[in-house]
Order: sequence, then structure tokens, then C-alpha cells
Amino acid sequence: MHDRSKMLFILSAFAGTALALAGLTSSASIAAAQEGLAIPAPSAKQAPGTAATQTAVFAGGCFWGVQGVFQHVEGVRNAVSGYAGGTRDTAHYEMVGYGDTGHAEAVKVTFDPEKVSYGKLLQIYFSVAHDPTQLNRQGPDVGSQYRSAIFPADDEQARIARAYIDQLDRAKVFHAVIATTIEPGKIFYPAEGYHQDFLTNNPTYPYIVFNDLPKLANLQKLFSKDYRAEPVLVAKAGIGN
Repeated sequence: MHDRSKMLFILSAFAGTALALAGLTSSASIAAAQEGLAIPAPSAKQAPGTAATQTAVFAGGCFWGVQGVFQHVEGVRNAVSGYAGGTRDTAHYEMVGYGDTGHAEAVKVTFDPEKVSYGKLLQIYFSVAHDPTQLNRQGPDVGSQYRSAIFPADDEQARIARAYIDQLDRAKVFHAVIATTIEPGKIFYPAEGYHQDFLTNNPTYPYIVFNDLPKLANLQKLFSKDYRAEPVLVAKAGIGN
């Protein structure tokens, strides 16, 4: 049994009782479980793009929550859970779970740059999608497969991401130095179908309740103008395997 499987088993057993006793299923209680952090937007200017749609790939712990966050962002056309950093042969959940494939659980975001900028996606990524100061872990999940990483689609995205990390570190926005790595030239591979839309399909799953629903509450609170109530789902786009 992998570390993730063991942790989910423990969380499931503990969380069911805790939720029943504490009544933490209300949206207010969920929001209070994990506070989001208001951070400044990127100051680096972005070169205007010409494509109608662009893509960005982010890793920040378990892909369920990261995907769920970006599925609720206006201007995002699709957000697919998957793997980035390793090879095609090892882009499988059971293999990635051992932490020695080079892959990170990641999410590929397809977005309309006329409606949401890459800089805004970065701001949401660093603010509510995960904790960028954690090294090779995120919450209860430990290992390089849960690292904080950005896989830029081009040199411009890499430049903006590096400048933003430097901006946030210099401003001491977080309690510790940002651990996020910039890893260009990596291919994204979609994850298995059962991982797609996991947050939407399993809103009462203990792991989701404790770790991911607070992210959505914080997204709505801190980015109300960018929040969409109805998520854009992979199932509707016919993507996944």
C-alpha cells in the first residue's frame, strides 16, 4: 500500500467521525479550516499573445484540489489532471506514487487569455491552490511527486513565473522562501479517467473535505470576480482516459 493510500485510509476513518461530531460540513466551517492568503499580482509585464487559447501546467500536491480550483476560474476552458516531469512510460498513477519517476502530479490548464491572464493564474496558484513553501510535500502527502512546480509552455511563461517568485520572496509574502521549481521542456500526460473531476464528483470524500474544499472557499473569497460557480469539467470535454 502506497503512502497516499495509507494516508487516505487513515483520513477516511478519522474524518468520518470528526465530521459527524464537529459538524464541519457547513461551508463556513470548511472555509475556516484553511485560510487563503491575499498576495499581490505579478508586477512583471506580459507580452501580448496572439493565440485564442493558451495552456499552463501547474503542480502543487495532489492534483484533485489543484484541478478543482482552476475548474472554477473564469476564462479557463479546461483543466486536466495528469503527470509532468517524467517519461510517457512512467506516467501512471501506481508508478508515480513511488516518487522515483521524476513526475509530479500536475494540472494542465487551457485558458482564454482575453478573459484571464497567465499572471492571474499564477496569483491564484500561489494564493489558494497550494502552499508554495512546502518542499516535496503538500499537506498530508509527502514525496517529490507532490512538489510545487511550474512547467512553462514557453520562455515567456518561464520569465513571468521566475519574476513573480522573486517578487513574492523579496516582499516576504510567505513565512518561508518559496520552494516552487520552474521546469521547462517537460511533457504533460493526462491522468487516468477516474482522477478527472474528482473534487466535483466526490465532494464528501474526507480528503476532499479537509484539504480541497477550503481552497474553493478561499478562491471565491479572495478572487470573487474571477470565480465561476459552475466548474468546467473534463467529462464534458471528452478528455481523459
